[in-house]
Amino acid sequence: MINITNLQKRFNDLEVLKGIDLSIQKGKTAVIIGPSGSGKTTLLRCLNLLEIPDQGSLKIGEHTIQFDETKKMKSSEIERVRKQTGMVFQSYNLFPHLTALQNIMEGPSVVLKLPKEIVRKKALSLLEKVGLLDRADMYPHQLSGGQQQRIGIARAMAMEPAVLLFDEPTSALDPELVGEVLKVMKDLSEEGMTMVVVTHEMQFARDVADQVIFMDKGVIAEQGTPEEVFGNTKNARTLQFLNKIASR
Repeated sequence: MINITNLQKRFNDLEVLKGIDLSIQKGKTAVIIGPSGSGKTTLLRCLNLLEIPDQGSLKIGEHTIQFDETKKMKSSEIERVRKQTGMVFQSYNLFPHLTALQNIMEGPSVVLKLPKEIVRKKALSLLEKVGLLDRADMYPHQLSGGQQQRIGIARAMAMEPAVLLFDEPTSALDPELVGEVLKVMKDLSEEGMTMVVVTHEMQFARDVADQVIFMDKGVIAEQGTPEEVFGNTKNARTLQFLNKIASR
């Protein structure tokens, strides 16, 4: 589903991604962990071209893009990738003037130009899926953070992407609201949705991930199954990180 080769990204003189090689299979959940500043979010944003890599290649499905910082990317190429990827942000990013239902309908109606009744039916189905059908006519300010994030997930799914990308989706939530969002994500994983998740929720990574990727200083320091990374790692940097997380 996703193949990344020698992906590099810098911001002025700061090299954030230093040659990332990564493959993620269709229907699998890949969880990216690591300390702040390791390049996790930048890698995620490169997957849907919110950030344009300087070098390397990205393949999603059957479509491959070669990056060259000396050449400007065509907007049609960017659009093609973004139609395959749904992004869930840590700060929800819902439209405050639209109801929960309208937030979910916006993308398919405006971008995909699908008929309103088809879009509405799909949006109601997604609201039911994330357990918020009874909140359809509420505005974001009337919803809890956990409910807003579940609407954000439904909104991303409404575009029927090949891959869902999550950028620390629970980091802005009160602790008692984290579980309701992680449950929706776990359900999606069990249904075979291809997902790439940046998170500090180690238990979620242990329970749900097919593949755990530990990033440090712009490189992938280790990757493997949850058992390999959490249970049998021999990587000193991974051990140091996990011990620090466990002591919090």
